[in-house]
Amino acid sequence: MFTGLIQGIGRIESVESLGARAGVRLTVDAAGVGGFVARVGDSIALNGACMTATSAIGARFKCDVSSESLARTAGLDAPGDVNIETSLRLGDAIGGHLVAGHVDGVGTVRAYQPVGESHELIVLAPKDLARFLAVKGSIAVDGVSLTVNRVADLSEGCELSINVIPHTHAMTTLGQVVAGRRVNLEVDLIARYVERMLASRT
Repeated sequence: MFTGLIQGIGRIESVESLGARAGVRLTVDAAGVGGFVARVGDSIALNGACMTATSAIGARFKCDVSSESLARTAGLDAPGDVNIETSLRLGDAIGGHLVAGHVDGVGTVRAYQPVGESHELIVLAPKDLARFLAVKGSIAVDGVSLTVNRVADLSEGCELSINVIPHTHAMTTLGQVVAGRRVNLEVDLIARYVERMLASRT
């Protein structure tokens, strides 16, 4: 489990193919993440997708991404910056919201623009996620815990407006987003269970 409070920005240094339909092996450098030390077997969220460190030396580690995960996520198939968060330990504070590290869908950034000291992030989410999204509800965008300010159901999907504070803009890859960028989305874990329970009553 994670909280969506990003510890820093790491970088995918290389992407090695593991063969047809077998996925890829990533080499990630998290030296820029304060206090980060990887261990084999650690669960580490990369842009919100939970991965397992298969080898590690200091802040550099490798992890394997299956073809299924590649098909359902964005930003894990090429070198580039990624949000880093290590998994919760018993007794850790939950400052964001409960995040499983299981990406529910890929959204598309429609706009990212300054509004006062903050930025407004507008994302088009897949239509099948709309039932989990609500004003003042939680969502993880590329692993970042955020609060939904506005929801609009459109024919092509569900549009979300989110306020990104200066700290989050500076400390995560959200500061790099532009219109058209694909982002990983994970809906609120509690909303997912509530939807399942209500569906079973009909």
